[in-house]
Order: sequence, then structure tokens, then C-alpha cells
Amino acid sequence: MDLITMTHGAGGSLTDDLIKKYVLKYLGGSDVEVPLEALDDAAVIRDIVLKSDSHAVKPIFFPGGDIGRLAIAGTVNDIAVMGAEPKALATGFILEEGLEISDLERILQSMMLTCKEAEVSVITGDTKVVEKGALGGCVINTSGIGFRCSALERNLEVVREYRSFTKRWLLDSNLRPGDKILISGSIGEHGVAIMASRYGYDLGGKVESDVAPLNKMIKSLLEVGGIVSMKDLTRGGLANALNEWSEKSGVNILVHEEDIPIRKDVKAACEMLGIDPLQVGNEGKIIIGVVPEMADEVLRELRRHRKGRDAQVIGEVTGKGRMVILDTLVGGRRILSRPVGDPIPRIC
Repeated sequence: MDLITMTHGAGGSLTDDLIKKYVLKYLGGSDVEVPLEALDDAAVIRDIVLKSDSHAVKPIFFPGGDIGRLAIAGTVNDIAVMGAEPKALATGFILEEGLEISDLERILQSMMLTCKEAEVSVITGDTKVVEKGALGGCVINTSGIGFRCSALERNLEVVREYRSFTKRWLLDSNLRPGDKILISGSIGEHGVAIMASRYGYDLGGKVESDVAPLNKMIKSLLEVGGIVSMKDLTRGGLANALNEWSEKSGVNILVHEEDIPIRKDVKAACEMLGIDPLQVGNEGKIIIGVVPEMADEVLRELRRHRKGRDAQVIGEVTGKGRMVILDTLVGGRRILSRPVGDPIPRIC
């Protein structure tokens, strides 16, 4: 008998298999512009970008954030990386019997502040309560809509100055040989902060989650132009996101390990815990595929923002194929495989 395991929800190859073998077998089949089958960060219908996301992070409060901030930022970012402007959200709460009202109020206040930061509003929702012991506090589903914007149109005009480009959105399948790969900042903070908080690890320093809405920064990047793909680095981390791009675009990607920003305390924590920081989920970082002629300008714009001050060019698309290669610190090269699942379950 086949059973669902925690790894099926961790965002790696098993999650991908579950969706492709079972979910897509019964759902999908629409004729919308970007459908479920595309497995992009959101769907598109009539210039409206639609996203739904559920959040079951454990614990619900963690260094640098909480489940409320995570629910708002995660949905906003999934809409923004498609090239749309997030506008409104719907929120569903599943609360566990015994959750303290003060904790619920703390979560709601965090959601309110994050909405103000992202300039979006929650306009509808639902609330349910389940028996004690089922959830670990609460689960939040957040759905959102965004609209096509002038910044996306400007961005695509710049792309077309340098190559033939017919796509209307920033999709995982848009990369072509020569494109540069940028990352907006250091990786691993969110997953390490969750693990330290969950298990009470003393890591000898203060590692906080990077959870944040990135839509304003993304809009400014689109106004510079030249971006063909964009993705936030959540479950499965950088390794998973790059492999999704490689598979969907049908390209080989070369990434330089020495250029990937990782904080010393995060790297030390990952070494101590025996996990690969390239596979650890984030909630405030994106990767960006850019036509090579615009890479430097996009990088400069990224570094103007507090959330992009550690941005780097980390690699390039080298040709057709479906492989991600890591140029390692020791001088060799290895295949950067897609993780089976995030090594830290329930991070979002």
C-alpha cells in the first residue's frame, strides 16, 4: 500500500511526482493562458494571475517571522515573480482547538503589517476549527490575484530588443542559451531558523528567517527590463528551483558555487546538521533569468534594495539539455540534482 509521507510535501522530486502522477491525472485540462499543467508559480487567465497556497509551518512563531507573515508574503511573491502586480488576497484559517486567542491576534496583526508592506488587502476568507492535536496550532490558506502591469510590458520590450521573444509572462520555460542567472541574496536563513527554533538548537548566533514580500523590489527590476524568468526559492531551495527551470526550458545551467551568497553562520549550521544549504528553503529570495546584455543593470538595481543588497550573478545557461552543473569551490564540477525533498519539513 502506497502512503503519503512528509517528504511528499517537501517540494522536491517526490512532490513533483505526486503532482504529476496523481493531481494532474484528475485535475487541470483548462484552456487558460498559463494552466495548472504548466506548474509555474501561479496560473494566468485573461491577464489575471491567480495563486493559492497553504501554510503549515511548525512552529507557527519563529525567529524573524510567523505563519501570518509567511502566508501573506508567500502568496504575494508567487504572483509577483510571474510579472504581475498583486492586488487582493483571500485567507482561510484552520484553527486547532486550544490555540490561545492572544496567539491568533498576534498572527492577525502580523498579517496586517505584511499586507501594508506589500500594499495588498485581504478581502474575503473562511475560518474552521478542528480537534486539538491535529495541526500544531493552525494552518492558513492564502489565495491571491494580481494583474498585468505596465512594468511587465516595459520589461518585455527590453527583452525583445535583444532576442525574439513571444511569451507574455515570466515563465519557468523561458530560458535560452546565454541567459544569465542572478540571485537576490544569501540563502538558507529561513530553513535554518525554523530548524533551530523547532528543535531548540543553539547555533551560536542569531539566524532569522528572511520571510518578506518582494513585489515592490520585483516591480523596480521589471522597470529596468531584460528579465525572462523569475522564481522564489521556497521548498527544495536553490537546487530545486534551478532544476525546475532546466527541465521546463530544456536547457543546461552552469552555476558557480563561489558566487552563491551564504552567510557564515548559516553555512556552519548546515555543516553541523549535515544538510546542504543549496537544498534549504527560503522565503525572501528569488532567482532571475536575464538576457546577458541587461544582467549588470538588473544586478545594480537589485543591490539598491535592502532585500537585494547581497545579490550576485551566479551562473548562466550554457546550451540545450536538462542538467544543472555546479562549478565547485574545490575546482571540479558535479551535477546539482533536484532534492528528494527539503531536508527540513514543514518550513512553510
